[in-house]
Amino acid sequence: MDFDETAEEFMRALRGSRSQVAWSRRLGYSSNVAYPWETGRRYPKASEALRAIRRSGRDLEEGLTTFFGRRPAWLDDLEPESDEGLVRLLEELKGTRAITEIATSSGISRHALGRWFRGTAQPRLPEFLKLVEVTSVRLVDFVTSFVDAQDMPHTIEPAWLLMEARREGASRYPWTQAILRALELEAYKALPEHQPGWIARRLGIDLDVERECMAFLDGSGQLAWTGTHYRKEALAVDTKRRPEIGRRLKRHWAHVAADEVVAGNPGQFSYNVFACSNEDFEKIRGLHLAYFRAMRSIIGEAEVGERVAVVNVQLFSPGER
Repeated sequence: MDFDETAEEFMRALRGSRSQVAWSRRLGYSSNVAYPWETGRRYPKASEALRAIRRSGRDLEEGLTTFFGRRPAWLDDLEPESDEGLVRLLEELKGTRAITEIATSSGISRHALGRWFRGTAQPRLPEFLKLVEVTSVRLVDFVTSFVDAQDMPHTIEPAWLLMEARREGASRYPWTQAILRALELEAYKALPEHQPGWIARRLGIDLDVERECMAFLDGSGQLAWTGTHYRKEALAVDTKRRPEIGRRLKRHWAHVAADEVVAGNPGQFSYNVFACSNEDFEKIRGLHLAYFRAMRSIIGEAEVGERVAVVNVQLFSPGER
């Protein structure tokens, strides 16, 4: 993605139908800053772009809450466009990743990243957008938390339409998630060539399910053909912006686990129904979150695929709303 062009189009989308001069004055500038921002002659700092979101009449905190899927606690005390608020936002994006890892992925020097995370300097808007994409792989979701995708027809709208199609497809064809993982298996790569039905047998699904899922994945650009094998092209579909799809997928994999239990197949299936204090419940929830993060870290570092696996992590209070 061209982050310069995305920054320019984003600032134009925030301005809307206002004139550049009127918009610049609304932002508190005596000169026409909108013109250089929208033409790439220079770019606003990240804090200026966040301030522009608020001055456009959009709810900055609500947009960030939509993007993260929850309201970050620091929003109760800090404005995101403040110097300290921007540092907290960058830390939220960074998560547990090392600066060196982000530097390698983004091409931004670790010294510049260090200054941004310490708050001694700020990224310009294109650099900030690149940081969002590198750390979350969800730049489209970030931008569309504040402006309509249709208002950014050259940079965001095409990616947004494709992302929405993939999300809808993941809902209709939930086994696509496992099929993409099967394509990473060493056993699949060792085949002389792709064999229709091999994945179905490996996953224990019907051949028709394999065919439908493969057709959707191929048609939505999530597969590449090497001449002998299929290769996964797309990253995992993120459903934070479409929680109803996320719920359907969770329901699907919970049903798959139930079928495995009924069939008496091997796996780690256990439960514990108990009573506890609210405080202890939160401690247990923290353990679940820590386990899930550690598990994802192991998965992210894995270099060899020998089996497709599913983890269902469940903790709830029956009847609680």
